[in-house]
Amino acid sequence: MKAKLARAFIILIAFATVLTAIGCGRQPVRPPSERKGVVINGAGATFPYPIYAKWANRYYELTGVRINYQSIGSGGGVQQIKAGTVDFGASDAPLTAKELDQFGLIQFPMVMGGVVPVVNIKGIKAGDLRLSPETLAGIYLGKITKWNDPALKRDNPGLSLPAKSITVVHRADGSGTTWIFTNYLDKISKEWHTRVGFGKAVNWPVGIGGKGNEGVSAYVQRVDGAIGYVEYAYALQNRMSHAKLKNKSGNYVDPSAASFQAAAAGADWKNAPGYYVVLTDQPGKDSWPITGASYIIIHKKQNNLTKAKAMLGFFDWSYRHGGEMAKALNYVPMPKSVVDLVEMRWKQELKANGKAIWP
Repeated sequence: MKAKLARAFIILIAFATVLTAIGCGRQPVRPPSERKGVVINGAGATFPYPIYAKWANRYYELTGVRINYQSIGSGGGVQQIKAGTVDFGASDAPLTAKELDQFGLIQFPMVMGGVVPVVNIKGIKAGDLRLSPETLAGIYLGKITKWNDPALKRDNPGLSLPAKSITVVHRADGSGTTWIFTNYLDKISKEWHTRVGFGKAVNWPVGIGGKGNEGVSAYVQRVDGAIGYVEYAYALQNRMSHAKLKNKSGNYVDPSAASFQAAAAGADWKNAPGYYVVLTDQPGKDSWPITGASYIIIHKKQNNLTKAKAMLGFFDWSYRHGGEMAKALNYVPMPKSVVDLVEMRWKQELKANGKAIWP
């Protein structure tokens, strides 16, 4: 009798341990044994790299499935997935439904975040500098060249700005971060729309180029008087001074998970072909004006069923158990309603050797 009670007690303790792990988001993941040791290769956007790296590390600890992700820029990620040299591509610039169909691809939003202007001005701390849409466009058009320009003084009454030349820093590679940033400038400046437009790469009127969010961050940190644009996680990790931006409602706001979420509040993911949703210059008093989603792109027809299941297993785990890690880096996790839509599409459209991959 005592032996039976002891065994029952052990079972109860084990069950309670599993429930505790699940409740804390540290749920044990037990993939089929054939998936252990599987290696998934991805490449693309630098915008989500900090959170993808954290998710990949944790998922490997739980499952033994290794995710190798190369942070090479959205343009490179799109090229590689089209060529089939990686298992998944990543881009902050969504592909159109027509382009997806042309190459037999499917895309889905993985996480949301914000692009922020960062500056290196002696004595100016994070959030000190305020930029209106017109002033930011004027700087990147090369029309505002000194930090004490009257336009900057109007944006910043009471802030002492130096009579120092502005060094504009932009991306040198094909970049989804650039796509988001220039999409915003295209919306708020008629001159930018006419002269430059938007895309993963544009003909910049002025400035020097850095490769990746890492390269832009490094240039801004080295050059006194510089301004650049990076994903917010890079600004935080490198302790860079971001600017406040004046949003569509006329309020100066700081970048944060809350202001990114405010910008995404009205997104209609359900009715967007290919989940093509643009979140720049959204209404709302708390909205960050340069918000965007980062997308995963994969082929509808997969060659290896085991690898495909392991890859989708990683994305599913990241959606459903990686939210707190995303928030810690000021990304915005995708809402459950969107995750459910995405995974229903996986079930309907993804095949490997004629067999459904998901669930």
